[in-house]
Amino acid sequence: MSFMKGDLLSRTRRLVKGLAKAEPVWLKAMEQAPPATFPRAENKLVPISLPEDVYIKKFFQKYPESKHEDAIKISGFDPPPARIYGWRVLELKEQGVSEEEAVAVADMEYRVEKKAKKKAYSRLKQIARLQGKKPPPNPYPSAIKEIQAEERKYVRDRFYNQDILKIVEKLKEERQAEMQDRRGGGGW
Repeated sequence: MSFMKGDLLSRTRRLVKGLAKAEPVWLKAMEQAPPATFPRAENKLVPISLPEDVYIKKFFQKYPESKHEDAIKISGFDPPPARIYGWRVLELKEQGVSEEEAVAVADMEYRVEKKAKKKAYSRLKQIARLQGKKPPPNPYPSAIKEIQAEERKYVRDRFYNQDILKIVEKLKEERQAEMQDRRGGGGW
């Protein structure tokens, strides 16, 4: 029935009228009190755009590596650097600064902040070394490095986990037996 147009009531009426279906018990009651019909939206969905989206696109054109390094934390409360950049440009434009100058100032602020984060982490590592402790994890890691850190234990696991080694050995034996059969171990 999905190929037929209309709602359930009109479809059922057509099927009953064409003798393709027996009249259901509920049809008369539904004709007397038809269900509410809601207006349908046009099939075209309008994308949501924010005022800072133009500057976010410019930011990612200028810093494409930021897509991976400054990934959006879905569960975090801090906005991504690209959005902060866009907000800063809009804020400067509201204060009467020209667009080129606002972009340049926001660009400089982003680079300064990024350098400050790197410098702070290198200082943390230096203090940890002086104290003879293990350096702390990077508080500003890139998304790629976070994913690699999560996967590292599984990568190592395949070389040392006995269960996985048994499975690999079994697969090797099966492959060896299959190769023997192909070479002429069929026994004609």
